[in-house]
Amino acid sequence: MNEKQITRWEPFRNFLSLRDNFDGLFENFFGRMPMERQDFWLPTVDIVENNGNIEVKVELPGMNKDDIKITIKNNMLRLSGERKQEEETKEKTFHRIERYFGKFCRTIQLPADIDADKIKAQYKDGVLNITLPKPKSMKPKEIEVEVK
Repeated sequence: MNEKQITRWEPFRNFLSLRDNFDGLFENFFGRMPMERQDFWLPTVDIVENNGNIEVKVELPGMNKDDIKITIKNNMLRLSGERKQEEETKEKTFHRIERYFGKFCRTIQLPADIDADKIKAQYKDGVLNITLPKPKSMKPKEIEVEVK
């Protein structure tokens, strides 16, 4: 049976593996150098076109709405902010830290023009929902055909 699987698209997967290969090359030549990767991260984003709107969902768990900034310019949606790490105490022993902390910035080219005056954003349960309405001029107009 030939089944197709849906694979999650990760735009920076190849870039990161290329970086890892270069890091490995330099580590082999110069020796291991400590690297911190907790100062930059990218939240996951879904973009859907639905009912004359473009809907953007961004996973931002553990953040406050005041730490999130949304801007639109030239059909580019820019999401930025910072997730702060919990204060460390000497009484804790960390066995694993997999959550990302630090600043993030995503710039997304929108697939269509939008009406910037009607944009809405809601943040609930760690998910930022942005509704970007398309202008009425972009919505298809049905034209009646006359029979003679």
